[in-house]
Amino acid sequence: MISPAAREEVIALAHDAAAAILGIYDSEFAVQHKDDDSPLTAADLAAQRCIVDGLARITPDIPVLSEESAHEVPTAMRRQWSRLWLVDPLDGTREFVKRNGEFTVNIALIDEGVAVWGVVQAPVTGELWHGGAGLGAFRRVGSNETALRVRAPATSPLRVAASRSHRDTRTQAFIERMGDTEPLGLGSSLKFCKLAEGSLDVYPRFGPTSEWDTAAGQCVLEGAGGAVLDPQGRPFRYNQRERILNGDFIGLGDVALPWREWMDAGQRR
Repeated sequence: MISPAAREEVIALAHDAAAAILGIYDSEFAVQHKDDDSPLTAADLAAQRCIVDGLARITPDIPVLSEESAHEVPTAMRRQWSRLWLVDPLDGTREFVKRNGEFTVNIALIDEGVAVWGVVQAPVTGELWHGGAGLGAFRRVGSNETALRVRAPATSPLRVAASRSHRDTRTQAFIERMGDTEPLGLGSSLKFCKLAEGSLDVYPRFGPTSEWDTAAGQCVLEGAGGAVLDPQGRPFRYNQRERILNGDFIGLGDVALPWREWMDAGQRR
């Protein structure tokens, strides 16, 4: 784990990246598309430069794996890294393009596959969340900081997060099996942060995400007492596979919820 002072420097770096993003958000910007058809803007690249350069200064001994530069890192090389930063400089580019404000800056520290501390920053609102298992979770706005705790026990109606851009039939079926719910559409890593705050209870995701999409949010949620689990009930781990794509997962505030009962047999395999 890095020192508290270094963590504060990384938090400041997230704010700097957010400022770079907002400078482009408030202007006319072009949208390109990557090989996987996901959007790319100048804001992604500006935040990328800010974060990568800053992390190289703050922790020069810890390599960085970022969405916008991961293709430059051979798999064999990154698999040898025991510690690394996982970065999504602009999580929710589709939300950015829609100008709905629901996008974030994600920075997470990985140690031996475990996401140990992370930062999620929301540029439009100025809110920032940080934390990790054993460290607690906190929401910071300006100089005001609040400790977070999940809603446990979670009572009906359960408040369930459903992605604005990625809702699918499996997710819808899962939500229907939950019974009395209040679905809330929300973009990017904000879903993990709202779980940590106790304003959401469950976040099911059945479909592809990348490791930098979930690591920082998982840190915040675990710091608040929640969990991000695969369909077998195992906590998510990082930089363990040839590909950097995640499988299906469930984000939980109250870890005692009967989430296995809400999955069909195919999802539990």
